[in-house]
Amino acid sequence: MSFWDHLEEFRWTLIRIIGIVSGLTIVGLIIMPHIFDSIILAPKSSDFITYRFMENIGKYVPFLPDFSADSFNVKILNINMPTQFITYISTSFAFGVLFSIPFILYELWRFISPALYENEMKGIKRAFGFGGIMFVLGCSVGYFIVFPLIFRFLITFELSSEIENMLSLDSYMSNFYTLILIMGIVFELPLVFWLLSNLGLIYRSFFRKYRRHAIVGALLLAAIITPSGDPFSLFVVTMPLYFLWELSALLVKKDPPLEVNLPTTFE
Repeated sequence: MSFWDHLEEFRWTLIRIIGIVSGLTIVGLIIMPHIFDSIILAPKSSDFITYRFMENIGKYVPFLPDFSADSFNVKILNINMPTQFITYISTSFAFGVLFSIPFILYELWRFISPALYENEMKGIKRAFGFGGIMFVLGCSVGYFIVFPLIFRFLITFELSSEIENMLSLDSYMSNFYTLILIMGIVFELPLVFWLLSNLGLIYRSFFRKYRRHAIVGALLLAAIITPSGDPFSLFVVTMPLYFLWELSALLVKKDPPLEVNLPTTFE
C-alpha cells in the first residue's frame, strides 16, 4: 500500500472509532438519567457497597473508622446554571468512551497488524488485551476503594463546628473523574514495565533488588491517596499498588545469562 492508501485506511479507522463512540454516547444520553443516582452518586450515601463492607469488617477490626453512620448522606448542590447539563453531556461521553475501549483497541490492532511480523503480532495483541483489562481493573479499584475512602474522609473532616460542608456538583464530578482515571493509568504500570523489558532496559533482578523500596513507595503513595491515615485503609490501598509491582516482576524477562570469556591459551 502507498502512503495515501495507508492514510485513507487510517481515516476510515478514525471514522469507525468516532462512529462507535458517538453511538455509545447516545446510549449514555438515554440511560444516564436512570443510572446517575445509583452509580455516579452512589458513594455519597451510607448504603454504598464499600461502606457496608467496611461496616461489617469493623465489627472484627477495632481500629477501623466508624462506617456505620446510616445518617451519612451528602447533599450535592448546583451553584452554576449550566453545570447539570454539562455534567449530563460529559458523563454520557465518558460512558461512550469507556465502553468503546475494546472496539477502539480492535480497530487500532486492525490498522497496525499488517505491518507486523508474526512474533510481533502476538506480543502486541497481548499488550492491547492486557492493557485494556488492567485499565478497567484500575478504574474499578478507583471507584470501589480509592474514591469512596477519600470522599468519606474529606466530607466528614471537621476543622470547626462552625463550618458546614457544602459540596458542589462540579467539585464532586471533578474528583470522581480524576481519581478513577488516575487509578486506571496507574494500573498500566505492568504494561509499561513489560515494554521496557522487551526493549532490554529492565529485567527481573531489578524487581528483586528494589522490592523493599517498592513496599515503602506503595505505602507512601497509599498514605497520600487515603488521608484518613487509619491502618486498614492504608492496607486496602497499599495491597493493589504492591500487587502491580509483583505482577510486573512476573511479566518482565529474566536476566540474560552472563557471558564468561575463557582464555584461549594457558601459561
